[in-house]
Amino acid sequence: MDTTTDTTPLRAVALVCTLSPSPKRSSAQLLAEQTMAALGDHGVTGEVIRIADHDVKPGVQTDMGDGDAWPQIRDTLLRSDILVLSTPIWLGHPSSHAQRVLERLDAELGESDDEGRMLTYGKAAAVCVVGNEDGAHHVSAELFQGLNDVGFSLAPNAVTYWVGEAMQGTDYQDLDETPEKTAATTRTLAANTAHLARRLKAAPYPPSS
Repeated sequence: MDTTTDTTPLRAVALVCTLSPSPKRSSAQLLAEQTMAALGDHGVTGEVIRIADHDVKPGVQTDMGDGDAWPQIRDTLLRSDILVLSTPIWLGHPSSHAQRVLERLDAELGESDDEGRMLTYGKAAAVCVVGNEDGAHHVSAELFQGLNDVGFSLAPNAVTYWVGEAMQGTDYQDLDETPEKTAATTRTLAANTAHLARRLKAAPYPPSS
């Protein structure tokens, strides 16, 4: 009998795809942490991983060998119910680290459970985007398609973002306070994504033929 309820604990992992390693400040990290805090209001716990701090090898396999850090990150992801992917905008596109995460997730197309379902089928995903030019919708569209292709489900309004005015240098992390529109969007993302993750936990997708 299913015992999943609206208070069933959930796990999330946020993969931050800033190009800068720690301890450098990062707007993508800040928005990911705010999103994780908002998810915490819905019984979700987890961790934030900055991809630039780890030796994630290029490739499309679950383990590229030779010190590849992806297998450990993948284990954390597979133990989680929710994936949050956070990226800055560079030249109108997701960062190269975000692209690398999607390329590594491509390996999930060849992984399945005993009923033929991809191991990611029961997981929800959401996206955070920051930048100083317009382009958040384009970037989220790229990430949504990639995440869906490799088995993740996305709730309505599964993106939160902030973009500054064009041709200026203010970063999200340098704002005096979080804009209410972004904060409200983050809260909606958290509520809808936690809801979807619980529904997937309670009612898995049917076996794949």
